[in-house]
Amino acid sequence: MELDWLRVSWQLLVVRGVIATVFGIVAMAWPVETITVLVVLWGIWALVDGVTWLAQSVSVAQGTARLLFAGMGALALIVSAIAVFRPQVAATAVTWVLGAWLLVRAVTELVLAFTKAPPAPRALLVLSALVDGAIGIVFVANPGKAAVGVAWLLGLLAIVWGLVFIALGIAARHALNETASSEPATPGRLAM
Repeated sequence: MELDWLRVSWQLLVVRGVIATVFGIVAMAWPVETITVLVVLWGIWALVDGVTWLAQSVSVAQGTARLLFAGMGALALIVSAIAVFRPQVAATAVTWVLGAWLLVRAVTELVLAFTKAPPAPRALLVLSALVDGAIGIVFVANPGKAAVGVAWLLGLLAIVWGLVFIALGIAARHALNETASSEPATPGRLAM
């Protein structure tokens, strides 16, 4: 029974690794299209989320809760429409907001670094602030290219994880073969 699980496990790891590696290569080869697809998928999720908020607004009691639910539902539907029908605009906007957030984070980290009792080592806070600030400036200054960079990073991470899964699958197969060869053969059992 355990050998059957290991046999399926190593195969699934290799398949998962191959899929991740292929996705990573595709994401890096076509970064604009990758971001567009991801934004459209996010838009579809926002559509479902908006419909859910609106449905909940009908089921809650009168008052502020109903207005909040309806407002969130309407906002989600608007965001969904922009993401699905104008994905480049949505990707640019999200990248710009991310850049602004990174700049605010950088300033916060610098302020924390020079407080009387910083929550982390001062040098790490300053380094983190410099990295966040640099990335934030790049994102705010050119959000379109920054979105392409995010697709490249996503692709690179997918390739790395894909290769890790393939290596794990091969290692699991090797362990399976060692386990199978160390067990005594039983009648009617096929060798691997």
